[in-house]
Amino acid sequence: MRGQLSRPFSFLMIILFLGILLILTISYILDKSDEELHRLKPPKKDTPQSSDSCKYCKEQEEIEKLKELYSQPWKKQEGNYQHYRSLLSSKCHGYDKAIITQANTPVGTKLVYDGEKKRTLHVNAEIFSTFAKGHPFSNKTLQTCTVVGNGGILANSSCGKMIDAAQFVIRCNLPPLSDGYEKHVGNHTDLVTANPSILLEKYGALMGRRRSFVESLRKYGNSLLLIPAFSYGHNTPVSLRTFYTIEDFGSPTQPVFFNPKYLQSLERFWRSKGLRSVRLSTGIIMASLALELCANVDLYGFWPFSFHPDDFHALTNHYYDNRQTKVKFHAMPAEFKFLLELHTQGVLRLHLENCSRVNVQYSLKSQKCDSCGRSLHYG
Repeated sequence: MRGQLSRPFSFLMIILFLGILLILTISYILDKSDEELHRLKPPKKDTPQSSDSCKYCKEQEEIEKLKELYSQPWKKQEGNYQHYRSLLSSKCHGYDKAIITQANTPVGTKLVYDGEKKRTLHVNAEIFSTFAKGHPFSNKTLQTCTVVGNGGILANSSCGKMIDAAQFVIRCNLPPLSDGYEKHVGNHTDLVTANPSILLEKYGALMGRRRSFVESLRKYGNSLLLIPAFSYGHNTPVSLRTFYTIEDFGSPTQPVFFNPKYLQSLERFWRSKGLRSVRLSTGIIMASLALELCANVDLYGFWPFSFHPDDFHALTNHYYDNRQTKVKFHAMPAEFKFLLELHTQGVLRLHLENCSRVNVQYSLKSQKCDSCGRSLHYG
């Protein structure tokens, strides 16, 4: 009887032992496989990246391609320049329509906001009185125009003298020009733009004390102050307060407003060329206008990348701070590529070099500026 009972028990023990052995074998195989997988693919978090495989490699590769295009000797191509200028003039009419005047926007006009197509404003007598009474630009083609962006590439560039040598200098968004910056960006200004967001954030929308704002304009002299008053509804009140503040304090600065019709036509123009963005940047808008107004156009501070093209040292977002835009409205790298294409075609000239290291041989000519008596040099 005992022998009969012991046989099933022994058989059960053998089955249990084999089961345990099988489980241990499978577990060992899985552990080894997992160990091998980790050996072949080490975790990213625990493995430090070398400088050669940094996260900015794609940007650096893109910079190298752009440098190759830029490195070709530049020469103005008069035919290409005239063609592009003619295109802009026929499609956008910047000379006549970029800025609202009492001639092109009479009382009763219905303005359509370029940033809010469903919002309109009927021009009444009070608003009409804030429009430029005469044409803001000379009826002669300007010989040399420089558009100065605010890119970090201008920091320590020593480009101030070259920028100031132009007949007409355009600056963007009320940039600082003193405290040592003048060596790198100059201080000659004929037109400066003002984004209403700056007026809102830095000067409290001019709802309180306004003297500090008026004093900040002194560095721009009697330049035109160009404001997009009719791009968005919230821009209009602060833009009108800017006009009244300048008038009340007797500032020599001349406030004028962007014409939304011009901004709409310019957006269509660049879209037809393949540029897709929520909104055009101030820089490309002013570069486009300069091509209509000027025989020779130079651009500084337009480099949109975080590394310098010469030696790849890190750059701040602006030459005066590293503040980033909250919302990506503008397609800055895409815009730059279009401008670089115009550079390679000899339509305009982009400057990416450090001016203190460059020994460029210019064929200099001198001409007296009709409006300011400044001695000009242009190639």
